[in-house]
Amino acid sequence: MHTPHTRTSRRTLLALIGASVIAAPLLTTQLATATPVSASGLDDPAKKEIAMKLVSSAENSSLDWKAQYGYIEDIGDGRGYTAGIIGFCSGTGDMLDLVELYTQRKPGNVLAKYLPALREVDGTDSHDGLDPDYPRDWEKAAEDSAFQQSQNDERDRVYFNPAVSQGKADDIGTLGQFAYYDAIVMHGDGGDATSFRNIRERALAQAQPPAQGGDEVAYLNAFLDARVWAMKQEEAHSDTSRVDTAQRVFLKNGNLNLDPPLDWKVYGDSYHIG
Repeated sequence: MHTPHTRTSRRTLLALIGASVIAAPLLTTQLATATPVSASGLDDPAKKEIAMKLVSSAENSSLDWKAQYGYIEDIGDGRGYTAGIIGFCSGTGDMLDLVELYTQRKPGNVLAKYLPALREVDGTDSHDGLDPDYPRDWEKAAEDSAFQQSQNDERDRVYFNPAVSQGKADDIGTLGQFAYYDAIVMHGDGGDATSFRNIRERALAQAQPPAQGGDEVAYLNAFLDARVWAMKQEEAHSDTSRVDTAQRVFLKNGNLNLDPPLDWKVYGDSYHIG
């Protein structure tokens, strides 16, 4: 069951990220020019699967993240339609980017005809040109493996890869990389005070990451403190349990590698990965 209080805001500058899987403003120059690193953290396939389940528990009240490709609704948060595995929004640009990618790969798909409307409503909560059939057509598109793969690829380009890359640049482990990923999913990486980059800057003012000689646990506590502060700046995020009774629990247990078994709660519901 998708519930409005579990859905969250995201970004203001997706259109500027471009085709690269790494957003240059987010990452250090060193990382942006480095050779690709092997999967040794959250990008290890088993750890990435855990990350998808953790986010889905908060975003969709379910561990079955692959069941969310066809999810779509307007939850009344001012961002128009929210849909898919990571909450692509018609009002924030990432849904438009997704449908454009899908249409490049599969011209004439069932969503292609909505591209002019998606461009018009970008930045608003309007449904003009989308209603009444867009939700039905989204669900139909979600049955297409090409659309599912497009969702996966946009999730990685805009959210997952930048978060993991910045985490590796800061020399934090799998849990820390997940904390970055969950933050960029919720807050995006725009210029506002509650964006991912500014949450990180707020943490850096309190503690240094291992890459700067700091203690990882102390730094991650500072990052989670900054994250909670950012969440409390908007009413839709006032429930901070996805940090308090999930990420903070793993950190308190010293599970910096995010190794199962994992037990956590979000919005009062209990979850387990064995």
